[in-house]
Amino acid sequence: MFLNGKSNHNFSPLLNHVYHTFNQVDCSGAATYIIQHDSVVLEEYIGKQSKLTNARLVQHDTQFHVASVRKSYIGFAVAYAVHSGYIQSIDDPVLKYLPELEVHTWGNTTIRHLLTHTHGLHQKEDKVFREHPAGDSWTYRQVGINALTEIVKRTTKLTISDILHKQVFHPLGFTESDWYADKHDKLVEVIVPRGQEEHWKISRDTAGGKPNMYVSARELAYWGYLHLMNGNVNGKQFVPEKMIQIATSVQSPIMRDGNMPQNGFLWFVKDLPAEKSEIGEKVPQGSFQILGYTGVTLLVIPSEDLVAVRMFNSFGSPEGYDYLSDVRSFGDTIMSCLKNNDSRIKVIRK
Repeated sequence: MFLNGKSNHNFSPLLNHVYHTFNQVDCSGAATYIIQHDSVVLEEYIGKQSKLTNARLVQHDTQFHVASVRKSYIGFAVAYAVHSGYIQSIDDPVLKYLPELEVHTWGNTTIRHLLTHTHGLHQKEDKVFREHPAGDSWTYRQVGINALTEIVKRTTKLTISDILHKQVFHPLGFTESDWYADKHDKLVEVIVPRGQEEHWKISRDTAGGKPNMYVSARELAYWGYLHLMNGNVNGKQFVPEKMIQIATSVQSPIMRDGNMPQNGFLWFVKDLPAEKSEIGEKVPQGSFQILGYTGVTLLVIPSEDLVAVRMFNSFGSPEGYDYLSDVRSFGDTIMSCLKNNDSRIKVIRK
């Protein structure tokens, strides 16, 4: 996949926003990539791939650790399993596919609950326990992702990585999106603050279920573009339209607290106003977004025909930095750029 570039200075405020975040978090490199109307309107690479003096500069083929952004790829694999008939319905109970799980704990938990973070389960060491009834509220826990990846593997007889390579990476020529067991010179080093090393775990599992996925800014934007275009790129339907639509539309059950985030197949989806939404207030309904603990964000705004990516190699939030507020303002800044077509703001460099 290749799109032509056409620089648009109207997005200078967004570039300022990325530089501002770069100055706030503990990182060595960053990137941003914006596609609108089938053109690359902003592409910028900042800093180095690590803090080493001789580190490689961040550039077009630099691959960032995307952390939880990988969940959009897992969501795609589930959509593939549903569309292909391997999973009959997302309202099927998890126990139908993983019958060995403890019935008292998992009970009426469905695949829908797993996809929308409404399963209410948590895990410490090997013990899975319930925090709230399934479908009652929203909590962001890894145990649901583990169950989803196992369901995909058992039903399709394929790994998440197998599905993505066969359905997307190979057909579209993606070479900068993958799960890695070993480092190479194009992968950034994640900057882990002193004292938090124990929270940073490196996996050598390349099946697609673990957080060791690295993607370049441009291929993450192209991943968003594939979804923006409902699977049709350059006049060819690479992915069935219905697969994309079910993954990026609201699938969350109706919860007692209407201010909880809303999800599709793990994507955050902008629907009715919700105080705890991770998408900016100015971002229009129907937009969808995915986030990662390393500061990586992918936002798709169909009504504006736009895909926006920002990448960092930070880990978590330093003191005084409000990650949720920052990622919301990333989307709101994009909307301001679109509304203020005459803005010409000088970029503030580090």
